[in-house]
Amino acid sequence: MDRLLVMRSFVTVAKVGSFSGAAKVLGSSGSLVSRHVADLEKQLGVRLVNRTARSISLTEPGLRYSTFAQRVLDEIDDEDASIAEMHDRPEGPLSVICPKWIGSFDLGDAIAAFAVAHPKITVRFELGGMSDRTYDFLDSGFDVAFHTRDLRDSSVRLKKIAALPFVLCAAESYVKKRGLLADPNELNDHDCLVHVNDPVWRIGHGHASTLHKIRNVAFMSNSYIALQKAAVHGRGIALIPHRPAYEDLVSGNLRVLLPDLPVPDRSLYAIYGPSAQIPRKVEVFLKFLTSWFSDNPIPAFER
Repeated sequence: MDRLLVMRSFVTVAKVGSFSGAAKVLGSSGSLVSRHVADLEKQLGVRLVNRTARSISLTEPGLRYSTFAQRVLDEIDDEDASIAEMHDRPEGPLSVICPKWIGSFDLGDAIAAFAVAHPKITVRFELGGMSDRTYDFLDSGFDVAFHTRDLRDSSVRLKKIAALPFVLCAAESYVKKRGLLADPNELNDHDCLVHVNDPVWRIGHGHASTLHKIRNVAFMSNSYIALQKAAVHGRGIALIPHRPAYEDLVSGNLRVLLPDLPVPDRSLYAIYGPSAQIPRKVEVFLKFLTSWFSDNPIPAFER
């Protein structure tokens, strides 16, 4: 027995004064409404309704239970409406997780700007600790996760937020010592600074692009910041995010290698729950971040 369903049937009968009238209000049949009331009486062990050929009336227990049931149903309806309204309002807690290297740079700035623009949304932003299974962030209580891989998983939804430019570079001191890189195939003859999650480098765009598994690893880290510092100190060639490297490129601490074969951008994807109705706070968040990256491009510099 669906307790709430039979309670609603009984409350409607009490208001309307007949089974047939209650059935019209509920979009049901009189026999089904009558059965609901009978089931409720059986469950409670008391008669709630006096039935005659022409009318019905509530017993004393029926009057009491009608008041109680109406209060319960009203509270449920009010809470349902409140939850639905909260779903449609951009406010409340929002939990976000992403890899450390993304959050330390572009994404961290974008989310900080979002928190200022939407003070009614309380942001929880965690870096690192992400599982390889794309849907685990939902089980851990996060609303949105970020990746740079084009994931295909029906258990989550995916939205491209921005393109993150990367750059192949080295310090002038390294170039003077080892010479310029003239061809991507020469990477095996050079010291390379490699991210632990990025051991294969793609050089060039479109049909001109080639994949290179880095074999001569001179320095390895799970931090692009560490790789950038090692590059500035002349330890070798690095493939790093463009935005954090911008100041070192402009100042001459780093120089772009193979400028005619720029490395492809990495796509930044937001991943969120599979629900057909996206919570308003998530929708506003994703729209804000897409606009932020569009409005804050990396400044151009002379190569």
